[in-house]
Order: sequence, then C-alpha cells, then structure tokens
Amino acid sequence: MTSTPCTAMAALTAEQAEVLVPIEHYFLGHAHDDAAHMRLAFLPSAHIESMRDGQFTSWPLDVYCERFKGVPAADEATRRRTVDWIDVAGLSACARITLVHGAVTFTDYFVLLKTADGWKIANKAFHGRPS
Repeated sequence: MTSTPCTAMAALTAEQAEVLVPIEHYFLGHAHDDAAHMRLAFLPSAHIESMRDGQFTSWPLDVYCERFKGVPAADEATRRRTVDWIDVAGLSACARITLVHGAVTFTDYFVLLKTADGWKIANKAFHGRPS
C-alpha cells in the first residue's frame, strides 16, 4: 500500500500515476463542462453523494452528467483543482481532491477501482464550503 501527497508528479509511484488518469478526466470535465470526460472518469454504476442542507443526496452518474452542458464557467481561468493525496492498495484506491471554484471550495473523496479498462472512479463523496 502507498500513500503520497501529490505535490510533485515525480513523487508518485507508477500505480498512483495511473490512478491520476480518471482524475485528469474529472478535472477536464469540470474545466470544459463536458459530461464525456466524466463518463471516462467514472464507472457507469458510480454515485455522487453528499449532505446538502442536512439532507443526504445520491446521484447516479447519468443524473450527475446532466449538470454538464458544454459551457465552461465564466471564471474558469481562476479555478484551481488539486490532488491532495492518493492511497493505493492492490486493485482499489482512494484519493482526496480539492476544487476551488469561485466562492465555493469543494473537497472530493474518490473510491477507485482498477478495471480491465484501467482505473475508474467507483464513487464520489464531497463537501462544499465557502472559499
């Protein structure tokens, strides 16, 4: 098992670098407001879950992808997305991602699985807070 903060690409193991592939698609999906990248990042059975106003929300991937319309955010140039850490154990992994999207900063936790098609995000849980 490895766990390394992703502060420098050189510090990553080969397996952690492979885990970055779906995360990069996820980042591109946000940057371009493009559901196609999200579908490359996630398993078709994935759910995106959070607590919003005290209520549990769980969206299947198709519902999540409906949010992406192909129009990048007006403030896209100022948004930041970083990988905080990746932890790999065999064919499963987890990662914490930080997205600073204007007035809101999101912390995303991914559970990933290594499939025949490479690493995919199996599920996402997230929390948003004022930046």
